[in-house]
Amino acid sequence: MARYDNRVPDEIISKTQRKKQMLELQDLGKQLVELPDAQLAAMELESALEQAVLEARRMKSHEARRRQLQYIGRLMRDVDAAPIRERLAALSGSSARAAAAHRRLEALRERLLADDEALTQFAAEHPGIDLQKLRSLIRQVRHDRDSGRPLRGFRDLFRLLKDLESSSSLPG
Repeated sequence: MARYDNRVPDEIISKTQRKKQMLELQDLGKQLVELPDAQLAAMELESALEQAVLEARRMKSHEARRRQLQYIGRLMRDVDAAPIRERLAALSGSSARAAAAHRRLEALRERLLADDEALTQFAAEHPGIDLQKLRSLIRQVRHDRDSGRPLRGFRDLFRLLKDLESSSSLPG
């Protein structure tokens, strides 16, 4: 008497492997729960899965949230997880690019504040920038720093550099 029915599985998966896959799906669900609303909407999830994710966000109790994440993992078994993984990877990649751009702009701001030669070089590399406004902001930040006042222009200088980058004046 056979213990298995007549269907032959393509591949026999061990209990350990099944549990590992379920935990991976739960982790994927947890990443979905932590996404901002706009990014979650862009994920184009099935209705039931999206509702479960939204419900998990509202839960405050640790145990209730844990059970909801398990439920999300169970729902994820019926969904092709590969496109979701790809979209999440693209989101984290864009976040990494944004963080790198932010660090690059901060470094540029520090170079401009530290050395007048850096400003001359920057102006030569980027003709057409509002050099008077840039010089004025740099002077203001230096003056505020030397006098011990709050650095009001510090943020304004960063915004100016960021605007220049978004208008394709700076190398991206």
